[in-house]
Amino acid sequence: MKILYSLLLLFIFSFQPAFSQIKPLKIMMIGAHPDDCDIKSGGTAALFAAMGHQVKFLSVTNGDAGHMEEGGGMLAKRRYDETQEVAKRLGISYDVLDNHDGELLPTLEIRLDVIRKIREWDADVVISHRSNDYHPDHRYTGILVQDAAFMVGVPNIAADTPPLRKNPVFLYYQDNFQKPNPFEPDIAIDITSVIDKKIDGLDAHVSQFYEWLPWIANDPDVIPEGKEERKAWLKSKRTMAPNPIVMKALEEWYGKEKASQIKFAEAFEICEYGTQPSKEEIKRLFPMLK
Repeated sequence: MKILYSLLLLFIFSFQPAFSQIKPLKIMMIGAHPDDCDIKSGGTAALFAAMGHQVKFLSVTNGDAGHMEEGGGMLAKRRYDETQEVAKRLGISYDVLDNHDGELLPTLEIRLDVIRKIREWDADVVISHRSNDYHPDHRYTGILVQDAAFMVGVPNIAADTPPLRKNPVFLYYQDNFQKPNPFEPDIAIDITSVIDKKIDGLDAHVSQFYEWLPWIANDPDVIPEGKEERKAWLKSKRTMAPNPIVMKALEEWYGKEKASQIKFAEAFEICEYGTQPSKEEIKRLFPMLK
């Protein structure tokens, strides 16, 4: 019996270094408002979470202006509660900074808050808006994240939070804006298998997808009453096939045969700031591409 026990201990300890190297990735997705991460990367987040990796969404504003009838602190509270429901549904965590919706500026104070959040999460990957987005809050969120990209490793900046020893890979969300430069999909992720999970996350933002956004878009559709009917309606509004440039990226990562079967995808562009990953490093950071 003692011999068997000794052999078991020997087996465990011989594999301990390999086991200790299996560490969940830490992914941070940063949006201007409490639904931007969900729209831009909810499917990718669901895939990461299902694989046992850790994902945090961060909203830089509290969303207190995003409604046609409600506003201020009550709306901010409602939208925060919606983010926490999203967190439960996707298996992630969701933080919201207390900055006014529609009034965001790339100030030093907010930059330091973003630096602290990235450090606290010990992020391997950080994804946010490009700085030529249509919405000023989106643009300034992109600038804030860009400005934080180098500073996350500088000890004397936000010195109350330990600096990162390795710079994360910074990425941009997909958008359709062409000037001064169009989006380039360096990474494209097949989210077909989790599209309903993504829609389930969006569905938690009741104030947005069933109230504010249809109103501001002057959408003539009547919002369904039933829960499943609402999700089906939302899916019809918030999904589309990959465009040609994203499809080309999907072919590069998945091969033409597999790419031809992909119905839904999310794409990201590598930022020139932060760590510049090789193809092998991208596969490590996005293990669903393997």
